[in-house]
Amino acid sequence: MNLVIYIKNRALKADERTAALKARLAEAGFTYYDIPAGETLREGTDMVLSLGGDGTFLSAARLVGASGVPVAGVNFGRLGFLSENTPEDMVKALVEGTYRIKERTLLEVNGQYALNEVAVHRHGGAMLGVEVKIDGRPLPVYWADGLLVATSAGSTAYSLSAGGPICMPGAQVLLITPIAPHNLNVRPLVVPDTSEIEISVRSRDPKVTFSLDNRITDVDAGIVLKVTKAPFRLRRVCLDGHTFIQALTSKLFWGEDVRNND
Repeated sequence: MNLVIYIKNRALKADERTAALKARLAEAGFTYYDIPAGETLREGTDMVLSLGGDGTFLSAARLVGASGVPVAGVNFGRLGFLSENTPEDMVKALVEGTYRIKERTLLEVNGQYALNEVAVHRHGGAMLGVEVKIDGRPLPVYWADGLLVATSAGSTAYSLSAGGPICMPGAQVLLITPIAPHNLNVRPLVVPDTSEIEISVRSRDPKVTFSLDNRITDVDAGIVLKVTKAPFRLRRVCLDGHTFIQALTSKLFWGEDVRNND
């Protein structure tokens, strides 16, 4: 198996844990190469090992694009919801073949792609009026700091912190979640992932902030965002025994209650 070692944080390249991981891979008979930022995958690459945290995993997802090469998250960061695997568990799973490939929906917006979410935010002090159409049908205007559209896999990321629902990552839905809405009767909306979502904004400022996962830029306030499910999916490496519910309870402390201790 020919592996890619993808590292975004330069400090990790000299980390002894990285050297130990590479040594274990070599001892197990795997070949690998490092990929610098801006380069593309070599032909014959079988898997990308993303070393770092969830931000690194999101960048690795962008790296593989439509190639179909699976991405495995190896946790050298903090929370590690996407990068959940320890280096030791990862090598063991590769040697024993005890892993699965699960496909995850990606978003396409104006020719760019995101795994978790796409969002538009206010750039200045005034709130936005966010106009949303679903398959051409308009919703009432959202008056808020912004709005995001998330995949089911991204429901535990930005959408969660903005008050959106948690979805099982295999659910075929998209989440429309307002960010700090100025309406007491506004709620997140769950729509089929076959929906075409069009977003435009009313703003007093000439610019608004636009983000795709961990990429952020300022764009003209007159931009129209057209969000759909991407024509390809991300292939994510999951180790046997690791489940979504376990991640919710161990990393987000869902159900943490003294009455549940028994």
